[in-house]
Amino acid sequence: MHIGKRIKEVLELQGHNVVWLASQISCERSNIYNMFKRDNIGVDLLQKVCCALGHDFFKELSNDLQATEGFSKK
Repeated sequence: MHIGKRIKEVLELQGHNVVWLASQISCERSNIYNMFKRDNIGVDLLQKVCCALGHDFFKELSNDLQATEGFSKK
């Protein structure tokens, strides 16, 4: 999963914009645009985004990992 693209999708589905998200997580608008381009982000930043959007990206990432061919629980 490309997490930056997914965050952008959820943001748009909820009707929010970049300025709104930047204000929610206390960062510059340019940082949000850069985040959309990244295929991975830090746990702390992802937690802030999850809280702001009320969306569990961690669960999506976990489901994506479990669906990956060759993944097995130990």
